[in-house]
Order: sequence, then C-alpha cells, then structure tokens
Amino acid sequence: MTGSKTIAIMQPTYLPWAGYLDMIDQCDVFVLYDCVQFDKRSWQQRNRVKTAAGETWLTVPVLSKGKRDQTIQEVEIDPDGDFRDKHTRTLQHAYGRAACYAPYAAQFGEVLAARQARLAALNQDVISWMCAAFGITTPLLRSSSLAAQGHKVDRLLSVCKAVGATRYLSPLGSHVYIDQDNRFADHGIDLVYHRYEHPVYPQPHGPFVSHMSAIDLILNTGTAAGDLLRSGRRPTLSHAAATAHLTLAPSEPAQ
Repeated sequence: MTGSKTIAIMQPTYLPWAGYLDMIDQCDVFVLYDCVQFDKRSWQQRNRVKTAAGETWLTVPVLSKGKRDQTIQEVEIDPDGDFRDKHTRTLQHAYGRAACYAPYAAQFGEVLAARQARLAALNQDVISWMCAAFGITTPLLRSSSLAAQGHKVDRLLSVCKAVGATRYLSPLGSHVYIDQDNRFADHGIDLVYHRYEHPVYPQPHGPFVSHMSAIDLILNTGTAAGDLLRSGRRPTLSHAAATAHLTLAPSEPAQ
C-alpha cells in the first residue's frame, strides 16, 4: 500500500520475548504504551530465562506501596533493590559458557549501569538494546509523549492518529476488547493481528523451552539471532481471521 504507515502499541516490557521484538521489526513506528495503569508483577517488570534449575524470573523491584493507581510512566524502581547484580549473576550462571555470551552480556551490563530511576525508562533502554542486537531499526516512541486520550480502543485510535498510522498491528491478546468496539475501519486504519511461531534454536540445560525472554536467543545464538527471530514470523491475520483462529486455539500465549 503506497504511503502506508504501520504502528504497533505495546506496554513496555522488561526483557521481552521474541514475538514482541518481531512486532517491532514489522512496524514503521513502535509505541511503548506507558500511559496506562501499572500492573504489579506483570511482564512490565519481569520476565523469564532458562537456567540449570529451570525457568527463573528476573524481576525489577519497584515502589508500589500507596501507589495503586500509578501509570507505567510513573513507576519508580526501588533504589534499595540489588536486582542489577542479581540479574547479571543469573545470566552469567545460565549462559556463561555460551560462545556468544561475553560481548552481549557486557552490553546489557552497560544498560543496567545507567541506573535509570523509572521502570519505563529502563524498559525502553533494554528494548532499544535488544533491537540493536537483532538488527531492528524501528523508532520507539512513548504514548505519554503523544497526549493520547480516551480508554481502550479510543486511546489506541488516538495514538494511531497522533503518528499518522494507516495500519495497526495488534497482538492477538488484544482481540477480545477490540472485538467489543472495533472502529478502526471507520477511521481509515487497517487492523491486522500479529502471528508468530516461536523458533527452536540451540539452548543449554535440557530440552528446548520457548517463550523465554529474547535475551535467551541473543546470548545463545549471537549474530544469528536476527535471522532466527524473523524465522518465526507468520502472515498477519485480519480481524475476522483472528476471531476464527482464537476460536480454534483459545490458549494463544498472551505475553
């Protein structure tokens, strides 16, 4: 489509999975949805890596007491938390023998060393570093900088209009609430849904486990990570096709 502009809008996730990065790679602009309410102990502040002891959570401690209604952009990292050292040690124990470990671990260490005070800023830094590792050049914006208005679909449409988007790439997990109020076509925006099948690649510590943080893919495969990431890409689905797909496969991963 001549002059088309694809956008995706996702909450800023800490160390996101491969499908999240694949969405970014398919967009002209990717918006970090930081103007919505923070959900404690969600993907916003934690993710999983595979270790010799099994799946292990890497969690960023945040200040939440008395802040029940804070938005993601407002969330402060607990200054007394020692998560940076813990995460670094966990990654070293899990991937230290991988041939690709040293250079990428050093780069990630530099991201953590910036000691961002807010979770959204840290997540943006982490996502930007992961994009660079995968060879993804899509610009990242924050919804809080776009004066987005409304709720749910209205707010998504507001963000799309703010960046001049003509095509909205949505995660399948958003289908339920979009289906209740789907007005994208009324605003001249083509709505499609992301489809991704997790690639299989060499991974230590027993049988392959999918849907870990994409840092697992980076540290295990290095310069091959970009091609492996894109190998999981599948054709997008229309809204009607997504409805049919989810009817047949309702347990689609929501990360």
